[in-house]
Amino acid sequence: MTMQQRIEQALVALDPAHLQVLDESHMHSRGQETHYKVVLVTDRFAGLSRVKRQQMVYATLGELMGQFHALAQHTYTPEEWAQLGAAPASPTCAGGH
Repeated sequence: MTMQQRIEQALVALDPAHLQVLDESHMHSRGQETHYKVVLVTDRFAGLSRVKRQQMVYATLGELMGQFHALAQHTYTPEEWAQLGAAPASPTCAGGH
């Protein structure tokens, strides 16, 4: 099972209405399975700040967090997602050799 699949499997616990996990390692210089982007839409984020949402994702991933370098999070309620319709594009890595 790839790291991407492991992340997806763990985040299903948050009952997502939408879940997308992208392996963005190719955009960085640290090798394979190191950088990920998560787009997660769930009712569980209602009333929570962005920081609280991210903490919830980190807690759900638990020990997986120590097995890759970076995780870009885009966390939304279904209402926010309906208004946006898409997560922002990730920037190209500026270094980090």
